[in-house]
Parts: sequence; C-alpha cells; structure tokens
Amino acid sequence: MDEIEKEKIAALPSQLLVTTICHPMEYAKVLIQLGYEPLPPRRSTTLFGRPAMILPNVFQYIKFIKASDGFFGCYRGLSARILGLIASSQLTSKVINACGIDLEEINDPPNIVTDEEPKMEDYIKLGRRDMIMHTASVVVSYPFHVVSIRMMASFIGKEEEYSTLLGAIVSIYRDDGLLGFFHGIIPKLLGDLTCVAVTGVLAYYVNKYLVKTKDLRYYTVPLLTFVTSTVTYPLVVVSTCMAVAGSSLKAGNPPAMPKHPSWQACWRDLLRNKQHKRGSSLIFRYYIAPISAMQ
Repeated sequence: MDEIEKEKIAALPSQLLVTTICHPMEYAKVLIQLGYEPLPPRRSTTLFGRPAMILPNVFQYIKFIKASDGFFGCYRGLSARILGLIASSQLTSKVINACGIDLEEINDPPNIVTDEEPKMEDYIKLGRRDMIMHTASVVVSYPFHVVSIRMMASFIGKEEEYSTLLGAIVSIYRDDGLLGFFHGIIPKLLGDLTCVAVTGVLAYYVNKYLVKTKDLRYYTVPLLTFVTSTVTYPLVVVSTCMAVAGSSLKAGNPPAMPKHPSWQACWRDLLRNKQHKRGSSLIFRYYIAPISAMQ
C-alpha cells in the first residue's frame, strides 16, 4: 500500500498540470451537461450533408465565458478540483486501511500484460482491486467535486456566495448539510464501477482471443475503457445534474432544471428528452429540442 501511495504522489504534479490546462474545457462541459446553452444554435449540416441546427463548440463556449468573466473566470471551480485530486492521492489508501480491507491484490496486483495465456483469476483480482480503490478515491474526493460543480454552475445565475471556495462550502452546508457534499455520488459510482467491471471482462476476452502479444496488450485496457466510458456517460450527466439539483443555485431549479426527487427521476427525464448524452461531443454539437419545448 505504501508503494501505491508513492506512485500516486509521484504522478500528482502531472495530474495537477493537466487538470489546470484543461479546466476551461471541463468548465464548459459541466455547463453543457447542466443544459445551459446561452448561445443560440445556427443552421448547418451534418457530416453526411443533412440539414441540422448546430450548437457552439466548446471553444466558442469558452470564449463566451471569457467575455463574461475574463480570463481568470475560465478557472472558476479549479481550486476545488485541485483539492479533490490532492485528497484522493493522499487519503485513498488510508480509507481502505481504515475499512479493514486486506486483500493480497491491493498490495501486489497481478500483472496481466504478458505474452502468456490470460488467466480469468488474475483479471478478477485486478478488477476487484480497481473497484475497491476507485470507490475509496471517489468517496474521498467527491465533496470537492460537488463544490467545484456548484462553483461552475453559479455562472448561470451569477450567485456571489459561490464565487469563492470557502463561500461555496458554507453555502452547500447551509442548503443541504453534510449530505449536500455527496449529492449525485450514486450515479457517479455506478457509472465508474460499471466501466471498470465491463472493461475488465472485455479485456480478458480480447486478450485471450484477439490480441496475442504483450506489446499490443498494453493498449487493450485504455481503448476498452474509452469505449465503455461512452456507454456509461449518461450516468455522468445525471451525477452532474444531481450535484446541483434542489440547491439555492438558479441552475438547479426550474426553469433552468426540473425538480428531480431522485437520480432515477433525473435519468428518466434526461432520457425522455434525449438529453442524456449532452456534453459527450464538444466539437460537433447538434441541437435536439426537448419534448417540453415541442409541446
């Protein structure tokens, strides 16, 4: 476990750098997931030449945020994201130890990237390890995730109390108590753990029947993770919406967002209106009118 902590700490500077550089894109993506579209769609065509209404891409969205709040306004919520990364790298192993989980694969994970015939037992052990560690990581970092999302969502209603990290923390506690810092964690965990489990199963069969060499097997899990994450992406949208729903933010209440008594209700509403994949594409964004708008 000490080795795992050292590896995570060693990787932290590069993670913080990438997070900082990419934050404006993540910021725009969160606002899109919340359904906020301040810029009107325009007439265009699809890649196949069909007429369509196209929404501004992520870079146009960032330009709009910058015009409204300036350059540093594009980094709203970054402080909470950085704290979440630091907490995850420092506390994940401690949470696992505190829960009394003592599995061999936690400290000594099996090596599945070899030229040998894949063993299902190794993939099960590695999958179990990844699910335990991922769960602990999400639990530790999720409160900061909620703070970050609500800080970004405050752009919609211009709520001043969410303009600072401390102000956001106080506002969340005032609105919802301690449980407010975990709003939306169930769909987040469900989506992430499903992705880990399905990726592990697919990786075993792909490496067993299709990919036979060690050099190529290095790419199996990353590619399959990308594929499975697209399938579970709607749960990410649900989690983002539930992190804001019912709060004092304009973004979490009608008319900006319907009242969602549960994450399942949010899921059904997004699915019914074909909004469950919003934000999955940041370049080619086609407008789909919600059912409520057509009635």
